[in-house]
Amino acid sequence: MIRIVLWVLAALYLLLVGLWPPALAPVALALSGATTLIAAVPGVVWVAAVVIAWLKRKPTPTPAKTA
Repeated sequence: MIRIVLWVLAALYLLLVGLWPPALAPVALALSGATTLIAAVPGVVWVAAVVIAWLKRKPTPTPAKTA
């Protein structure tokens, strides 16, 4: 039984080592592209975009109920 478990673990290890880097390559490329885009835009523009988005979606204050 232990021999079968060891063979299965060895096969899973080889699949993981062989298939993980090619499967991860598109994700790494997308993340590096996103990093380049974020770095190309000045920080002040990002802050302004966040503030504008927050102001547009800011919840309206509810009036206090008086009894």
